[in-house]
Amino acid sequence: MPPLPPKNAGPVREAHRFDEARLDAWLADNVEGYTGSLQVLQFKGGQSNPTFWLADRERQYALRKKPPGKLLQSAHAVDREYRVMHALRDTDVPTAKMYALCEDDSIIGTPFFVMEYVGGRIFWNVQLPDLEPDLRRAVYDELARVLAAIHRVDIDAVGLSDYGRPDAYVARQVNRWTKQYLASQTAEVKQMNALIDWLPANIPDDEATALVHGDYRLDNLIFHPTEPRALAVIDWELSTLGHPLSDLAYTCMLYDVMLPKIGGLAGVDFQKSGIPSEDAFVARYCELVGRDGVPDLAYYKAFSLFRLAAIAQGVYKRSIDGNASSPEASLFGAAVPHLAGIACGLVGIG
Repeated sequence: MPPLPPKNAGPVREAHRFDEARLDAWLADNVEGYTGSLQVLQFKGGQSNPTFWLADRERQYALRKKPPGKLLQSAHAVDREYRVMHALRDTDVPTAKMYALCEDDSIIGTPFFVMEYVGGRIFWNVQLPDLEPDLRRAVYDELARVLAAIHRVDIDAVGLSDYGRPDAYVARQVNRWTKQYLASQTAEVKQMNALIDWLPANIPDDEATALVHGDYRLDNLIFHPTEPRALAVIDWELSTLGHPLSDLAYTCMLYDVMLPKIGGLAGVDFQKSGIPSEDAFVARYCELVGRDGVPDLAYYKAFSLFRLAAIAQGVYKRSIDGNASSPEASLFGAAVPHLAGIACGLVGIG
């Protein structure tokens, strides 16, 4: 009996359709055990690299591809996603099994890779409204545990020592996201301009290096259907070698915001909810990685908010150009000044 599709997958959107017969033939040649009778659906969400559910007669798969249209040069790196998840297969970091990478545009129009489909829960709302307090606490403890596992990876042992430049990571990231933002800018945002001036002039003097996910947040973990246990970390396209506090801050910035759809933790009663406070979450992470506190967290959070604003601007620009991955992409324009304003408030500028 063919596998039943997941509830969060539907028909492939018009802008992302491709030649399924060519994909079927490629899978038969490149994925061991593929049995044919291809089914294809598209997952909801995925603002950057579109993700698809595939099935043959017996198994389910997930396919990640670059979006169509003109793209920023360094964005949508599906080859890097494939490489890092394949490298992590025997570590403590939960990842899906990789099957094959295709860099030939002639198959479905853009590069893509195929991995196992990991069924489970994705928590889109960070307040976890459908869980009891003890399970909320356990989910956030798992969020900290997996982040620590990523940062403890021996990059030499897994073959990722050349996965990025370890020096001046923060300076290069500030420069990169400034360029990305300016390349997709559609209007002047004074808070973004203030951060573009302030961030490169105030980089902390700390050169720690680890594997970083680059987009580490709760909805990029797939959890077990009934247990507070992560089965896979997804969306690795921004991963590199860099400063681990950038990942931690990116996760912690939700303590300062309240965003549409995913929510936020600003104003939450932590004792009542079961969700750990920011101090408790940071302390747990530090315990797991053997770190004594986190100086300059405000800087890294301000940078994380700036970067998220730049990403939102890119999604908004793609919606204007007609090649965004989600129909809700046009809503992202309003997030840019909001996120940048919070960042300015954290560091007392603007």
